[in-house]
Amino acid sequence: MPDTAWLDGAPPPGRKTWFLIETEAEAIRESALMGHAVEKHFRQAQARAEASYVPPAGPFIEQQIGLKAHVRRTMPRFFTLRDPEGNGLATAMVPAGAGCPIIVGIGNRDPYVEHGEAIRVLAAHLGIPLDRGRCYPYGR
Repeated sequence: MPDTAWLDGAPPPGRKTWFLIETEAEAIRESALMGHAVEKHFRQAQARAEASYVPPAGPFIEQQIGLKAHVRRTMPRFFTLRDPEGNGLATAMVPAGAGCPIIVGIGNRDPYVEHGEAIRVLAAHLGIPLDRGRCYPYGR
């Protein structure tokens, strides 16, 4: 059994776990904990997604009805890998479309050496390749 789980409920004891970063506050916390700029990238991605929203025709009061769903569909997904004590281990940004995923460790270090198996679990869960050559931007 791998030592990593995908979180859909309570984290299994003794395993690293991937969590989805869903809010700006979570992204701020991730940046502080991990010593990198995921907060900036989260804000930029959210702003781009919101700017690309075309509201439906109709009364002004209904203009924002589909905004949240649009942002969820178009914004990259951000994930954090945590150990059983809640310590940050890696952060992943996975674009909604054909963009290139980015995965970094603490201080933008290479997470693949220590957390390669956990990254493979995330890749399997998402159904996409997350190999080091493509996803770790500082190893190119």
